[in-house]
Amino acid sequence: MAAAARWITGILIVVAALLAIHAEFFRIIHEPGLWDFGSFVASGRAASEGLNPYGIYPLTLRVELPGFEAWNPNLNPPISALLFQAFDVADPYVTYQVWRWISVVVYAAAILLLVSRLGNRAESLVIAVWAFALAGFWDTLFLGQIYLPLVLAGIAAWLLLERGAGIRAGLLIGLVVAMKPNFLVWPVLLLLSGHHRSALVAFVTAGAIGLIPLLIYGPDVYRQWFELVASDGNRALFLTNGSFAGIAARAGVPSFGLVLGLILLAALTAWALWRRPDVLTVSAMALLASILASPLGWIHYTLFLLPVIVRHWKNPAMRVVALLLIVPVPFIIDQLGKPAWVQLTIGSVYGWALVLCLAILMIDEWGRIRQGGQRKPTAISMPERQYRPSAS
Repeated sequence: MAAAARWITGILIVVAALLAIHAEFFRIIHEPGLWDFGSFVASGRAASEGLNPYGIYPLTLRVELPGFEAWNPNLNPPISALLFQAFDVADPYVTYQVWRWISVVVYAAAILLLVSRLGNRAESLVIAVWAFALAGFWDTLFLGQIYLPLVLAGIAAWLLLERGAGIRAGLLIGLVVAMKPNFLVWPVLLLLSGHHRSALVAFVTAGAIGLIPLLIYGPDVYRQWFELVASDGNRALFLTNGSFAGIAARAGVPSFGLVLGLILLAALTAWALWRRPDVLTVSAMALLASILASPLGWIHYTLFLLPVIVRHWKNPAMRVVALLLIVPVPFIIDQLGKPAWVQLTIGSVYGWALVLCLAILMIDEWGRIRQGGQRKPTAISMPERQYRPSAS
């Protein structure tokens, strides 16, 4: 009976995924704009000319939607200004298309890496189709964003941690943190849980990368970045922000999102010190908290949760999370300008999916605490050659 139920839900997930892919594909191929990619080119060009890489320029994206208007400059750390100069080597519309195809190939490699070590081929196929339907994937391609190479680094780091290769995992985690600082939660919780080597290597790697723009552009570039980030609070309302801050802002209590985020981080700190969880359990909590507790937890960040969702794939509730995360972004954005209760419910589906994911992880951990051990989560069967996680 259980096998039949999983077979049926697998078919439903594949059908839903194919419908989402069909809808998203035509949005991508007919899009003539540069979107976030234009802001990245503008940032790199400004940096190469000695200007503020966080200013507003002709290619900087301006978003104008019902109930929401804002400039969308480059919000990434200063190292990005150096990297984005490579996007300006040819006509931006050409490099935008080239970058899109590079991103697709990189993402395909990440999914192949993730599913190739699973023991159930049918389940692997379902997961692969679902992964290519994720809203975060398609919106990353649409916007010309940079998430997919970082997702590959995150998945590779997870698998290295699983194999006990903590130093190599730490290098990749440090790379992710250097480009997306909200994921600093990951090495911090690893350190508190006793997985010192991977955490320390991640800190050193992120710090070394962060020094590069300091040496090239000087300290003023960090001041410019901090000023932009500090002035960007209104963006929390945007419906593709799935963090506590986004949900709270739509509920009319924006400060409550910060409180919830701090409570979550404090609770996870105490949990890590008390329980000393295994490296994958703490990584799962850290990745999720990096999104929920962040002021801006974009739908694209949910791609970093791929190994977390796969680890708990047989849990029916996690499959609900999986389905919610393939709801196409245009449908969610259409809820902008509608009554507040619509934006807080239908419009916040990504945020509620993350809250449900947190509940799943918490219930699973509570079960381990009650049993007094390290009971494994409900996961897809792995090959027998799988390495046992170690305290790296």
